[in-house]
Amino acid sequence: MEGESGSVDITQGREVLPTNVKPLHYDLELEPNFKDFTFEGTVSIELEIKEASTEISVNTLEINIKDTKLEYCGKTLTPVSHNYNEDIQTDKFTFGEELTAGSKATLTIKYAGQLNDKMAGFYRSSYVENGVTKYMATTQMEPTDARRAAPCFDQPDLKSTWTVTLIADKELTCLSNMDVKEEKDVGNGKKSVTFNKTPLMSTYLLAFIVGDLRYKETNAFRLPIRVYATPGNEQYADFSLDIAARTLAFYEKEFGVDYPLPKMDMVAIPDFSAGAMENWGLVTYRIVDLLYDPKTASVDRKQRIAEVVQHELAHQWFGNLVTMDFWEGLWLNEGFATWMSWYSMNEFYPNWKVWENYVVDNLAAALNLDGLRSSHPIEVPVKRVAEINQIFDSISYAKGSSILRMVSKYLGEDVFMKGVKAYLKKHAYGNTKTTDLWAALSEASGKNVEEAMATWTKKIGYPVVTVTENGNKLHLKQNRYLKTADVKPEEDETLWPIFVGLRTKDGVNEDISFNTRESTIEVKDPDFFKINADQSAVYRTLYSPVRLKKLGEAAKSGLLSVEDRAGLLGDAGALATSGYQKTSALLDLVAGFKQEKSYVVWAEIASRIGSIKGTWMFAPQEEKTALRQFQRELMSPLAHQLGWEFTEADDELTQQLKSLAFSGAGLNGDPKVVEAALAMFKKFAEGDLDAIHPNLRGTVYGIALENGENQGEKEWDVVYDAFKNGRNNDEKNVALRWLGRSKNPENIKKTLALALSSEVKDQDIYQPISGVRSHREGSEALWAWFKENYDLLIKKLPPGLSMLGSVVSMCTSNFTSNEQAQEVYDFFKDKDTKGFDRALAQTMDTIAAKASWLSRDKEDVQNWLKVNGYLNNDYQNKL
Repeated sequence: MEGESGSVDITQGREVLPTNVKPLHYDLELEPNFKDFTFEGTVSIELEIKEASTEISVNTLEINIKDTKLEYCGKTLTPVSHNYNEDIQTDKFTFGEELTAGSKATLTIKYAGQLNDKMAGFYRSSYVENGVTKYMATTQMEPTDARRAAPCFDQPDLKSTWTVTLIADKELTCLSNMDVKEEKDVGNGKKSVTFNKTPLMSTYLLAFIVGDLRYKETNAFRLPIRVYATPGNEQYADFSLDIAARTLAFYEKEFGVDYPLPKMDMVAIPDFSAGAMENWGLVTYRIVDLLYDPKTASVDRKQRIAEVVQHELAHQWFGNLVTMDFWEGLWLNEGFATWMSWYSMNEFYPNWKVWENYVVDNLAAALNLDGLRSSHPIEVPVKRVAEINQIFDSISYAKGSSILRMVSKYLGEDVFMKGVKAYLKKHAYGNTKTTDLWAALSEASGKNVEEAMATWTKKIGYPVVTVTENGNKLHLKQNRYLKTADVKPEEDETLWPIFVGLRTKDGVNEDISFNTRESTIEVKDPDFFKINADQSAVYRTLYSPVRLKKLGEAAKSGLLSVEDRAGLLGDAGALATSGYQKTSALLDLVAGFKQEKSYVVWAEIASRIGSIKGTWMFAPQEEKTALRQFQRELMSPLAHQLGWEFTEADDELTQQLKSLAFSGAGLNGDPKVVEAALAMFKKFAEGDLDAIHPNLRGTVYGIALENGENQGEKEWDVVYDAFKNGRNNDEKNVALRWLGRSKNPENIKKTLALALSSEVKDQDIYQPISGVRSHREGSEALWAWFKENYDLLIKKLPPGLSMLGSVVSMCTSNFTSNEQAQEVYDFFKDKDTKGFDRALAQTMDTIAAKASWLSRDKEDVQNWLKVNGYLNNDYQNKL
C-alpha cells in the first residue's frame, strides 16, 4: 500500500509482537551451569496495558518455560492456556480475566535455557589454560537473540530499563551493562551480583558475562574504562585502553552529549561470530580485534583494532542512545559508526591518511556489492527474523557510510556534525527513522537534505556517469550500473542526484549537481578536468579512451589527488568488468602507474590486477603465467627500491607500502624477494620466532608454501605448527589464513579437514578456506568439500548467523563460467536457503559477471599480453 508521501509502507507484513502491552522494566536473574551448559532464569516484566486484552505475547527461542504468573490489580493470575509459535518465535499466554487499558501488570516467568555453542543469545565460549579447557558464559543479542536468554519483547523500538542479577561461583567475574549495585554470599560457594538499573534501551544491547577474567584499567577518561581478558592476556590491553579513553572524550565533545553510563568495559571473547558488539557499557570483541601485542602484530592489525574500537564506541551514542525503530534502519547505526570511526581515526592518526584509504576500502566494498542485481537498498524492508542477519553487509556499513561521507562533503563537516548533535539531543533514549536524521541535517544546513539523499537510501544500486566532450562543453549522462552489463529498461528508471565535484587546474567546484538523466556543463580549459573529485560521491565515471589516457598522464604530473588516482583505477576496473571499456585500456592505464608513490594507489593497482587474475583463474596456464609476469614487472622495482627491512623511521604508510610491494613481487615469483622470503622462513622453521617481521609474516608463509619442494609439502607442517603454537591469536590466525596457499593435493585436503576439526573454532572456519580459494586447484577442491560437508556446515553455522552466508559465498563465488554457475544452482535448487539466500544470489551474479567479462574480453587480454611481450605471438587461446 502507498503511504501519504507516496512511498511504500515498509511496515506492512513485519513479524512483530502485538501492541496491546508495552514493557517498562525487566528484573532478570540468571544462573549459568558450566557442568551441563544450561542456565536457570527468572524474569519479571513490568507492563503497561495499552489495549484491553486477555493475551500477552513475548519472544522466546530454545527456552523451557517452567512457571508463569501475572500480578494484576492486587491479584495473581495464571495462564489458562499457553501456545508457542515456532515460526515467529513467540510464546502467547491467555488469561481468564480481561486486562484493562491504562492499567499496569507484572509478568513473571521462571524458565531454563541452553548455554549454547552457537555464539548467539546466552552462550558458552571455551579457551585452553595450561592444557585444560575452560569456559565462560557470554552474550550476543543482536539482532534477535535476547529471546534465547530471557522471554522478552525483542524489538528495537520496545525500549525498557533492566535490572540484572547474576548468580555464579564466588571466584568468577560477573559483568553486565551497568556497574555493580550489590554483591551477596548465597552459600554453596556462590554469590549473587546485582547491577544498577540501566537507562531505557533496546533488548539487542543487553549483555552479561560470567567467567574467570582479568582486567587492566585506565583513569584517563572521567569514568573508569577496563579491558577484560582471560588470565594472562590482559597484558595486551594498553593500546585499546588508550584509544578508548581518547575516543570517549572526543565523542563527548563532538556530539555535545555526555556518555551516559557509569563505566565502559571492553571484553575479549574467545568465540565470537562478528568482529565486535556495541552492548551499552559492556562491549564484546573477538580477541584479535581488541588485544594488541606490538612485538608480534602488523601495522594492519593495529589499524584494524583502532577502527573497531572507535566504531563500537560511536555506537554508544549512535545506536544505543538513539536507536533505529526497526531493522531496515540498521544503516543509521552501522553506516554512521563506520563513518565516525574514520572521522576520529583521522583526528588521532593524521599520518595514517585514512580518508585516502577509505576510497579503496569502504567505498570500493560498497560499489562492488551494489553493482550486483541482487544487492539491496540501504533502507531495505525486512519482515522476517531470518532476513535481518543478511543485511549486516557492505551496503548497511560501507554504502551507508559512503552516503554519509558524501553528505558531510556536501554540507561541510562542521555543519554535518552540528546536525548530528541536534539529532542526538532531540531523540536521546528514543527511536528514529532515516527521515529524522535528514531533518536534523536540513535544519543545521538550510538545505533540503532529504530531497537530495532519499533516492540514495531508498533505491538499489548507483549510476555510471558517461562524459562526452564537445569543445569546452561536457555532456553528462547517468544510467544504472550493473557488473553483469545487462541492465533492463525497467532497472534504469532511477535518477540519482549527482554531485559533479568538478576538478580543474583552478581547484574543485563542489556546487554543480543534477538529478536529471542528462546535463551539460562548461569547463574553461578542457585540457584537464576530472569529475567526482576525491571520489566523494557514489558513482562510476566513464570517460572516452582518449580522456582516460590523458587522466593517466595527469596522474603522473601531480594534478590528481591520491583519492582521484585510486578512484580512476577503480572506475576503469569496474567499467572493464562490465564491458563499458576494454580490459586492454585498463591494463594500459595500470601499466602507466610504475612511478606511483602512494600506498593507497598501489593497493588499488593490486586489487585491479587481482580482479583480472581471479576472473582468469580457470584460463590456460600460459595466460595466468603472463598475468603474473605483468604484475611482477610492475611491482618488483618498487620492492627492490624500498627493500623489506623495517626501521623506527618508517611511518605506517611506508610500512604498508613495503609490505604490499614485497607481496606483489614475491607472490608473483620475483627471484630476489622469493630468496629473501625463503631465508626468513628457514630461520623461522629452525626456531627463531622473530625471523619474519609481523608485516611480512603471511606473505612469507605464502611464498614458502608456493615455492617449497613438491608444492610446499613440508612447509605446510611448519605453518601448521605456527597455527598450533603461535604466541597469540593474531599469530595463529595469520598461519591459519595462509595454510591453504599450498597447491599440494594432500595439503589442500589437510587444510580443509582442519577447517571442520576441533582445532579450529567455528568462528574461524572461513580462515583456512580463504587460503585454499586463492588458486584453481584449491577452489575446485573447496567446492567438492563444501558439497560433501554441507549438512555439517549448516549445523555448525546456523542460518541465524551471517557467517553462513559468508562461507557459502567463499566456497562458490570463485567460479567464472556459466557451466560452473549451473552446477552451483543445481546443488542448491532443492535446499532450504533461508538465512543465506541473499548471499547465494550475489554469488550467482558474481559468477555471471565474470563469465560475460571473459567471453567479451579474453581475446582482447590475450592480444594485449602478446603485444606487450608477456605471451608468445604464436600462442593460440585454448579457452
